[in-house]
Amino acid sequence: MPDIIGEYVDRLVTVEMRNRGMNHNIIAPIYKEARREGGGRPITARAAEALVERVGEGDVVFIVTGAGYAPEVPNGESDGPPGAAALARALYWGLKAVPVYVTEVCHAPPMVASSNAAGIMIRDYHLAKTRRMGGAIVTAPEDQAEIDSWATNLLEEMKPKAIITIERLGPNESGIVHYSTGVAPEGCVNVAPLIDKATEQGILTIGIGDNGNEIGFGRIHPFMQDFHPYGRETQTDKPGGAITVTATDIFLPASVSNWGAYGVAAMLGFLLKKQDLVQTPELEKRIITACLDAGGWEMRYCTSRFIVDGTEGESSMAIVQLLRDMVRLNIGEPDRGLSHGQMKR
Repeated sequence: MPDIIGEYVDRLVTVEMRNRGMNHNIIAPIYKEARREGGGRPITARAAEALVERVGEGDVVFIVTGAGYAPEVPNGESDGPPGAAALARALYWGLKAVPVYVTEVCHAPPMVASSNAAGIMIRDYHLAKTRRMGGAIVTAPEDQAEIDSWATNLLEEMKPKAIITIERLGPNESGIVHYSTGVAPEGCVNVAPLIDKATEQGILTIGIGDNGNEIGFGRIHPFMQDFHPYGRETQTDKPGGAITVTATDIFLPASVSNWGAYGVAAMLGFLLKKQDLVQTPELEKRIITACLDAGGWEMRYCTSRFIVDGTEGESSMAIVQLLRDMVRLNIGEPDRGLSHGQMKR
């Protein structure tokens, strides 16, 4: 049954919405390759099942996000923080986990605003961990030279049972982080050592992205090198393409990264029989609006309008409504009070 529901959840969060660089039919081939590489099962189902298996009450889950930098979007994008907040909400209420956001200093304001809007208040880590008081946030060092030791210490201190990355940029084969447009942003730190060290320690890692440069795409790196227009060369004179080499245990490509997170939340709702693990459309609107108001602007047009990755905010509201209905219709008992004839009348 999870695979049947996961099939349709996967379809919904991978519906093609954007003509990336005037090209069409982009997300479907990427999804097909990611699913093939992952063993053929629906990816949201695999991700949710892994979380249910690995994460219990009081366990820490890192949710890593952050994309977009000055001068275009100095506090990052509206794609990433809302998805992180929605998934944190599902983990908090569904698995009683302790969500800890991991991001950069510049991305913290929209992340905090998104989480607070979702009802997961950002608190001191000790309170979140010991007294079940919301979630916590950690910001990465701004000096790349400090990242390796920071990652080691963070894993040792908080001992996460899982790490989920949502719209988090990762490095290419030369260690350089790029936008999907083949441009290398200034001021971005590479947090991939956190994922690499977690993988070495056997910690579950799940990556969600939408255009090749986000952590997780390393699982299908050879495919993306040939498929993506900047797969092997970029618009800079720096070596390598825009595709990240950082892989995760489970990788979910989505039309919009937020939507991939919503899909995983929906599958958690199905497995745990809790429809409300998926936010309502009204709550989705509050989360996105809070993110935008805190500086997490829409990246395609560099605007604070109610848009995410070029799609109207109402589209995201519609996606969560459809996901909620999928969960509701598949966890409820069938109506046995009406005969076939009565139903026809």
